[in-house]
Amino acid sequence: MNIKKILVSQPRPSSEKSPYFDLERTHGVEVVFRPFIKIEGLNSREFRQQKVSIPDFSAIILTARTAVDHFFRLCSEMRITVPDTLKYFCVTEAIAHYLQKYIVYRKRKIFFSPTGTIEDLVPLIEKHSKETYLMPVSDVHNDKAAFLDEHKVKFTTAVMYRTVSNNFTPDEPFDYDMLIFFTPAGIKSYITNFPDYKERNVVIGAMGVNTLATAAEAGLNVEVTITPDTPSMSAAIAAYLKKHNKETKAAPAKKATAKAPAKKAAAKAPAKKAAAKTPAKKTAAKAPAKKATAKAPAKKAAAKAPAKKTAAKAPAKKAAAKAPAKKAAAKAPAKKTAAKAPAKKTAAKAPAKKTAAKALAKKAAK
Repeated sequence: MNIKKILVSQPRPSSEKSPYFDLERTHGVEVVFRPFIKIEGLNSREFRQQKVSIPDFSAIILTARTAVDHFFRLCSEMRITVPDTLKYFCVTEAIAHYLQKYIVYRKRKIFFSPTGTIEDLVPLIEKHSKETYLMPVSDVHNDKAAFLDEHKVKFTTAVMYRTVSNNFTPDEPFDYDMLIFFTPAGIKSYITNFPDYKERNVVIGAMGVNTLATAAEAGLNVEVTITPDTPSMSAAIAAYLKKHNKETKAAPAKKATAKAPAKKAAAKAPAKKAAAKTPAKKTAAKAPAKKATAKAPAKKAAAKAPAKKTAAKAPAKKAAAKAPAKKAAAKAPAKKTAAKAPAKKTAAKAPAKKTAAKALAKKAAK
């Protein structure tokens, strides 16, 4: 069965950097966040019935963000002022930073486990053995409280919230291929909502000692859980999908390879026909090409012929341009000669007059 839709029984993460969103992008699955259980806080009247006085404690052990929310909620409802001297011992660093929602972080004494486990928080608690510890819990069994009892840690539990089944409505679709559980209450809610759970062909994933034990008691086969190689649930889901996808894709791959040659052969047949037709087209295309090549020289020759004529005319124009110049040059001396000619005549006439005057003078002398 191909995994397409996964139900994670937790609230939707507030950050888009959650590894569950990487599963959608990497493996092409749909991840739906839908808790099988929901948390309801006890009201102040219900809390007082436990006869627990919050101001009597000097330290508080916090195992979840839900415990933080309901502790400060009840303090507000009962008008209890949380003292600045209260010490906070948190299982994880994330829970410690979550306290900033209610208190000034740097001004309080806050401790948390370096590894995020209750085991490594115990040494810190033992160093402050004189403190009186209060531990907010839910109404269901808490394995962390049991661990503290085993190590003889003195503390008082106070139920501040309860876990109830988040029932599915009749019109709500339940078409999931994989279900992921984190609490025993989640598995119990699944069994309550779907009495035919053993007949449903879905992959079950779970984490936590008590959750795995509850799944085994209900006859559920847990196929996805955390291991040393996959320390988180998202990593465990990714490993399962990677292995599962390889197995499901192997069969279609063979069919595809069998069909592939048929498609290639079908593709080659038209190719041959096309190859047979293409020479005819090329031949037809070449015939006009030859004519065009034959005409091309003619055009070039025609183009060159006027060029020669033009070249021939060009010297003629230059010659025509030079010819008037020569004529003009020839005429210019003629004018000068014409101008000189009268001068010579005049010069010739002038001596003639003088000669006539002299002749008359000679006659008169005689």
